[in-house]
Amino acid sequence: MSYFNKLEKKHLILALLLALFLFSDSSGEEISQNPAFQPSQAVVLQHPKPEYQTGVQKKELQPAAGLSAQDKSQAQQKILGELFGMPVPEGNYFIVQGAITVFGNRLGPEAKTPEEKENYIWGQLLLSYEAFRRGIDVSHEELAQEAEKILKQENVQFDFKSDKEAYEKWAREKINVSSALFENMLRHLLQVEKLRQQVMESIEPPVSRQEAFDEFLKEYNTLSVELILFNERKGAENFYKSARQDPKFWDEEKVKRPGDFKRPGLVSTEFLMDIWRFRKEDCLRMMKEKIAVIYGPFPIYKGYALAKVLEKRPAEKKEFEKVRKSYYEQVKRRKRYQALDQWFKDLKKQAGIKIYQKEG
Repeated sequence: MSYFNKLEKKHLILALLLALFLFSDSSGEEISQNPAFQPSQAVVLQHPKPEYQTGVQKKELQPAAGLSAQDKSQAQQKILGELFGMPVPEGNYFIVQGAITVFGNRLGPEAKTPEEKENYIWGQLLLSYEAFRRGIDVSHEELAQEAEKILKQENVQFDFKSDKEAYEKWAREKINVSSALFENMLRHLLQVEKLRQQVMESIEPPVSRQEAFDEFLKEYNTLSVELILFNERKGAENFYKSARQDPKFWDEEKVKRPGDFKRPGLVSTEFLMDIWRFRKEDCLRMMKEKIAVIYGPFPIYKGYALAKVLEKRPAEKKEFEKVRKSYYEQVKRRKRYQALDQWFKDLKKQAGIKIYQKEG
């Protein structure tokens, strides 16, 4: 799937303005290889929750290389906010904004509102800053591999390493930026991803045998139920009482109100937990119930439900030892992502992000 087919016209205009802002009219010099920040002193931190050193010299961040003298003067005057008390020039902001415009959000769902997009941009600026504090860089080889991967997906017919003219023409026509700016956007994305990977690898959460076994059960326990959905718990309780008193009540109501009944199929309890938001304890209890028993009421992703157990296939406990290692890794990976999320929340608190009110 193309990276760029879904770009709207307004995004192309933004990218064009970004290119004009970041490049000198005469020199054609590539912008800085550091697409976001050039902090005065890098602090290499090994712990996922960094303790920032006090007494680090603070100076104004420099505008991207490649700007004309006039543009540099303007960029230095346009400060959009602060991270760790250090001013953030407009040029740095534009590079990250351009990367998001062209490539979207690689780390999660797309921002739906202007406020969400603004918060995401400042989060990316913060991650870029932290990457430079840690001395994380992107090699020419890594950058070339990423560019080649994207160009292959775009089915280009030229060698971007040797045919610079065709490469430049493609970048200008496809996304209205220079090839140099295109690569600096990629460099920013790769740098942030390397930071996230470094933080992830520094986290070694403990995993118990029970946690790994529970993960195994989620995948190997399979269950088929028929659900009836309710907005309120009281309605579910009343239906349950009627169904307990009259064995035919369930089927009679299904004929009257078929839209309220659902069958997810014979699926893993993990599917029921992830998609339907069943609680783990409810899944385990249903696995112990007899066929045709009505279970509930219990909360699901929206409202409440009753479930009639149709079929179940319990996991074979003896199989766990054969796959035990993979489930330890699954639990560890999930805990790492949870720790990464908390690390980023802590980092934002420490950064004291200040966003200046925009003029006009």
